[in-house]
Amino acid sequence: HLASRQSFWAELNVARLNHNNVVRIVAASTCTPASQDSLGTVIMEYAGNCTLHHVIYGTGYLTGNNNDSLKCDHGFLSTAQAVIYSHDIVAGLMFLHSQLIVHLDLKPANIFITEHNVC
Repeated sequence: HLASRQSFWAELNVARLNHNNVVRIVAASTCTPASQDSLGTVIMEYAGNCTLHHVIYGTGYLTGNNNDSLKCDHGFLSTAQAVIYSHDIVAGLMFLHSQLIVHLDLKPANIFITEHNVC
């Protein structure tokens, strides 16, 4: 229980951070209903509804051109796009690590791809 409490407060510390490849925290509260076994609630900025998991496993891919907005559709992940996504992820992690923060649940389902095609 102590580890989860520390993890919750560490996540709140991210709220002060600002980086293009890190989702921002909008609000947080430690108040929860007594019936819930929870340390609190964290509200994060909306980063889109497409994740790297969608892209890797074929359940969705960002497509679009100058005339329409990007959307999560089935498609092919090119090597060039994979390198760009990898760069975005590494940039976000390097920033977090420079702030002495470690992401403890890094997986494709937790990596959002924005409407601007940024991880």
